[in-house]
Amino acid sequence: MTVPLSAPQPLTPLDHALLWAREGHAVALATVVGTWGSSPRPAGSLMAISDTGRVEGSVSGGCVETDVITAAQAIMAGAPPEVLSYGVSSDRAWEVGLACGGKLDVLVEAVLSPACPSGTLPEALLAEACAKQTARTGALLARTLDGVKHLLISDVTAESTPSGFPAELIPAALACLNSGRCRNEPDAQGLDWFLQPLTPPPRLLIVGAVHIAQHLALMARMTGFSPVVIDPRTALATTERFPGFILGETLLTEWPDDALEELGVDSMTAIVTLTHDAKLDDPTLEVALRSPAFYVGALGSRTTQASRIERLRAIGFSEQEISRIHGPVGLAIGAIGAEEIALSILAQIVAVRRKAALANNPGW
Repeated sequence: MTVPLSAPQPLTPLDHALLWAREGHAVALATVVGTWGSSPRPAGSLMAISDTGRVEGSVSGGCVETDVITAAQAIMAGAPPEVLSYGVSSDRAWEVGLACGGKLDVLVEAVLSPACPSGTLPEALLAEACAKQTARTGALLARTLDGVKHLLISDVTAESTPSGFPAELIPAALACLNSGRCRNEPDAQGLDWFLQPLTPPPRLLIVGAVHIAQHLALMARMTGFSPVVIDPRTALATTERFPGFILGETLLTEWPDDALEELGVDSMTAIVTLTHDAKLDDPTLEVALRSPAFYVGALGSRTTQASRIERLRAIGFSEQEISRIHGPVGLAIGAIGAEEIALSILAQIVAVRRKAALANNPGW
C-alpha cells in the first residue's frame, strides 16, 4: 500500500466557500481584520456564508454572527464590500451582543463567480488558496480593506512578489509569514492592506492504533487538528475501531518511519507514539527528532522513558535533540483511563503549540 503525500484534512471555511461557489451559489467571506482587547476570535478568523443560508466558521463567540450574515446577504445581492466594526462603545455592538470589552472589525466581501458577478474576491484566487492549504504549502493572502485588490503570494522577495503588491510592505509580509500572524498595514498611497498568512492546518500523527489513540484521534478532530493513525498491526488499525477514518489515507498500516517519511513532516505537525513497543516507537522517534515537528511525545513510564533515552543516545542523538521528546507524554492532570490520558496528551500538544507556561508539566 502506498502512503499518500498528503492525507485528507478537515474542510476550512475557504474550502466551503469554494465548494459552494462551484455548486453555483453566491458566497460571501467574512474575515476578522482587526481586534482590540478581549475580542472573542483572533484576526484572520473566517466565516463562509452561502445564499442558501449555510454558514461555516465564525468571527466571534456567537455575538455578531447574525449581524454579519445579514450584511453578507446584502453584499451577495450587489452591495459593496464592507468593514463592520463592533465594540462596547457602539450602539450596533450592544444591539448584537458584543459586550465583552473588546473591539472587532470584520471585512465582508462576496466571491466573484457566475452566481455573483458583483463579487470582488476572485473564485480562481480562492481555488488557488485552497489548493495551497491542501498541499500544506504556506502562502500570504493580501487584500485591501476596500475589497478591491486581492493577491495570493507564495514567496515574498523583491524579485518574485506579484505585481500590484507594494514594495514597501515586503518587510511586513515577511514578518507575517515568519510569525504566522496577520497584520494591518497602510501602503504609500494610503490604502489599508490586510496581510493574512494561510498556514497549513495543524496535523497530529498518532503511532499506535491502541485504545488511547481511538479517543485522541476523535478529540484531535474536534479541536481542529488533522489526525492520521499509523500502525502496521492490521488487527488494530481497522475502520471499525476508528470510524470515519479511511484505510490508506487517514488510517495507515505502513511501518511508522516509512509513513512519516512519505507524509512529509512540517512545522505544523505533532507526532505522538503510543505503542509501548520499541521496534515501532524508536524508528518513529528517530524520524521525528530529525524533523521540524512542533511536538514529539512518547507514551511510557519514567523508567520506559529513561531506557528510550539511552537507546537514542547510543545511536548518536544529542541531549538537545532528545530533550524535544515529551515523555511521559501528556500534562500531569492525574489522568486515569484511556479517555483522560488522551485528554492530557491533547492538552499538552495545544499548550506546546500556543507556547503556554504549563507545556512542560509532564505526566498524567
